[in-house]
Amino acid sequence: MSSASQLPPDAFLTQVPPLHSLGDEARWYAVRTRSRHEKMVADQLQSHDITAFLPLVTQVHRWSDRRKTVQVPLFPGYTFVRVVPSAEQYVRVLRVYGVSSFVGVRGQGTPIPDKQIDDIQVLLESNAAYSICPLLKVGQRVRIRGGCLDGVEGLLTARDGECNLVISVEPMQRSLAINIRGYDVEAI
Repeated sequence: MSSASQLPPDAFLTQVPPLHSLGDEARWYAVRTRSRHEKMVADQLQSHDITAFLPLVTQVHRWSDRRKTVQVPLFPGYTFVRVVPSAEQYVRVLRVYGVSSFVGVRGQGTPIPDKQIDDIQVLLESNAAYSICPLLKVGQRVRIRGGCLDGVEGLLTARDGECNLVISVEPMQRSLAINIRGYDVEAI
């Protein structure tokens, strides 16, 4: 007699992990697209019953003879898909014309928390002012762009919700900290 048949009928159910830990829950992923193919890719994904999200922003493009309001991708070269993490779903997405790869380690795709996608949607629907900036991490070397501190470089730090740029004079073992609120900062 097998060991499973010796267990009470409901004992087996407690040994089965919940569905979400098996990876059967759909998750958001970013995919790279061919240049200027973002809208087409999003449409094709939707037509293949794959949930896609392409955040668009309205811009005014000017030519010598006219102006035109156009919608362009918030993140050029990328769109988001919501799929169950499985080889079959990955292949379905990768077969869509214009999709280059999943964003992540070795093209496997790194899941994006639902909250981050929700926050982007809320921001775009609110029409609040925002600006696109590179991902900066505390401890990274950065440079201020523009203003009276243009070109000043240092280490990005954070304390009590405030970001600072720390300029160090290493031989003297001394540093100065500048609050960078309101400045445009780029990674070096």
